[in-house]
Amino acid sequence: MRPIFRAVPGALAMALAAPSVAVADASVVGGQPVQVVESPWVVALASQNRFGRQRSGQFCGGVLVGRRTVVTAAHCLSTQVLGVPWQQVRDLRVLVGREDLAGTGGQALKPAKVWVNPRYDSRTNAGDMAVITLPMPVTNRAIPIAPEGSGAYDEGTSAVVYGWGDTTGRGAYATRLRSAAVNILSDDTCARAYPGTADGAYHAATMLCAGEPQGGRDACQGDSGGPLVVEGRLVGLVSWGAGCGEPGSPGVYTRASALIPAVELHGAG
Repeated sequence: MRPIFRAVPGALAMALAAPSVAVADASVVGGQPVQVVESPWVVALASQNRFGRQRSGQFCGGVLVGRRTVVTAAHCLSTQVLGVPWQQVRDLRVLVGREDLAGTGGQALKPAKVWVNPRYDSRTNAGDMAVITLPMPVTNRAIPIAPEGSGAYDEGTSAVVYGWGDTTGRGAYATRLRSAAVNILSDDTCARAYPGTADGAYHAATMLCAGEPQGGRDACQGDSGGPLVVEGRLVGLVSWGAGCGEPGSPGVYTRASALIPAVELHGAG
């Protein structure tokens, strides 16, 4: 079976500790480099103890939706990814404003509070969301969440996915932030691709999917929790899928509108 999760499991932490191979003109999968100043709301989750010093210990992405509030995927904070419960990861950090993972720019902030959706289902991938509260307000600009019914979720809408993950689907992890253009696909297309097999089950109420019919542009391992953006608004978090950039297997995202109640309840503004 091809990979499901867009994050690298904790069992592969030692592999990440080795020097990674960055692809100069590829991103996420099939994209391009992007400057953090153009997307200041993209953050990285990191633990050097779990994933090594290379690439600052990055293992997932996240999104700044408030001055102290970050959203990410629940599975990023799972034992399957980290190898231990997240509470035992003493050096868990949110990297804000760090474009190049080989450097030390930006801020490395220890979470003040973490909420992981207790209803997250690792079998179906439903409810893949978490909220992290930062210890202090940051100056980086947050991104607004697109409300349901705004048109940002419509089929055919152009979107952009961001991350520092695998750029090829074969373990070539980026050092600098990348982005790739994808299109929002219809719920029917997504449901046909993921009808409830071992790869997961697509649920339109809390998920959306994006990609290209022919494949080639997609999120991949290490991009989990990162943003899918339409015209300056957050529409999704990288969640799951089968393979990376493969025809007929689009990337599936947590629908950002489904995050709004959790952000209102557990966020800090």
